[in-house]
Amino acid sequence: MNCLICHTPYNPMLSWRHLLTLAKVDCLCPKCRHAFMRINGEICDMCGRPFAGLEPSHRQGRLCTDCVRWQADGEWKDVLTKNRSVYMYNEFMKEVVALWKFRGDYVIIQAFEEEFCREFYRHFDHTFLIVPIPLSAERLYERGFNQAKALAELLALPIHDILTRHHLEKQSKKSRRERLQTENVFQFSGKMPLQDKHIVLIDDIYTTGTTLRHAAKVLLKAGAASVSSFTLARG
Repeated sequence: MNCLICHTPYNPMLSWRHLLTLAKVDCLCPKCRHAFMRINGEICDMCGRPFAGLEPSHRQGRLCTDCVRWQADGEWKDVLTKNRSVYMYNEFMKEVVALWKFRGDYVIIQAFEEEFCREFYRHFDHTFLIVPIPLSAERLYERGFNQAKALAELLALPIHDILTRHHLEKQSKKSRRERLQTENVFQFSGKMPLQDKHIVLIDDIYTTGTTLRHAAKVLLKAGAASVSSFTLARG
């Protein structure tokens, strides 16, 4: 078979697990699979950033300094309970995300399924409401699919499309300060009561955490007990 990413022919390794449990054969060649950087070891309690390789000055106790800043801001303190991610957003992941998200190679999502699901259940369970970060109507039309919802579908749990989003300039073009000063692009649809509900936002990449916190703030205002997030990659 051919690797889903590099298209190189390879012979996947089969084990008794595949034969006895009908587990899926890896759709990636070993080179591509090992190019993803899994997040392991000690991480920031709040955003999930690995402490390995991080300058000591960028850490305060069990939090990174970015999260210390978030917690010091009265408007944003405890808006997001925690974030957890599967991979680091390294150069290889950037290339793969570009193929998948911007060039429409939708089938690549199969490469993430097993580890995305496994990591989700390390930190959350079926009692959480799964809410994908929505795209604006304009962006959805342009891209053809919502990558956050595609990831949420991997979990095989009920998905709650209770957020809408209106179109503004791409957040990736803005600084952290500009993102914070931007009006909140999210609205709660009002489709269901959120009192006492614990929510997990699903998105592709955690960068500054601003987008996720804007979404979380809307859900908390609507009555949610807590809002966390789970992303494919950590920038």
